[in-house]
Amino acid sequence: MPPRRKNLTKTAESKIRIISGQWRGRKLPVLDEPGLRPTGSRTKETLFNWLSLYIADSRCLDAFAGSGSLGMEALSRGAAHTDFIDNNREVIQVLRSNLALLKCNNATVQHTDPVSWLNNKKGAPYDIVFIDPPFSTPLWHSTTEALVNSNMLQSDALIYIESPRTEVITVPKSWQLHRQLDAGQVCARLYKFDSTGNQA
Repeated sequence: MPPRRKNLTKTAESKIRIISGQWRGRKLPVLDEPGLRPTGSRTKETLFNWLSLYIADSRCLDAFAGSGSLGMEALSRGAAHTDFIDNNREVIQVLRSNLALLKCNNATVQHTDPVSWLNNKKGAPYDIVFIDPPFSTPLWHSTTEALVNSNMLQSDALIYIESPRTEVITVPKSWQLHRQLDAGQVCARLYKFDSTGNQA
């Protein structure tokens, strides 16, 4: 991933809001960083309505975590654990601070490239994965490829991909489109992994 512009004077001026769950209504600071684009409130609310039957006790991966909005919403609603991955040191510092404010002890935060991390990842597979890279650095294909090659998906895992509406997204044949929302210039898709390879 190309390095993001460094500016040591940046401050966390914007806020994200947790919609529901144990931290409902909490507002947390977000770094003012080029390329950092938290999922819009309407899209996030729709996404978690889609996930409502699956979120409890799930293991989640928030790749390209940025603000951590999606992973923290999952934890607030009962996810068992979330791994947050991002390659921007300042973003990671704010994310760790926000998790400390929430007294969250069921998350890990990794400062590294998400694609490289997935290519070398071992351990328990994920139930839910959020893929939302900066729109200026299209990494959807390499991320989905790394996710498949790492065998880090449960047999019925759900994968959320957020991208520009103009971006052509190619996913493995074993991923079936479950839900889709177009909001402005953004396309939000939720896929379901079918480990048997059967097509709907």
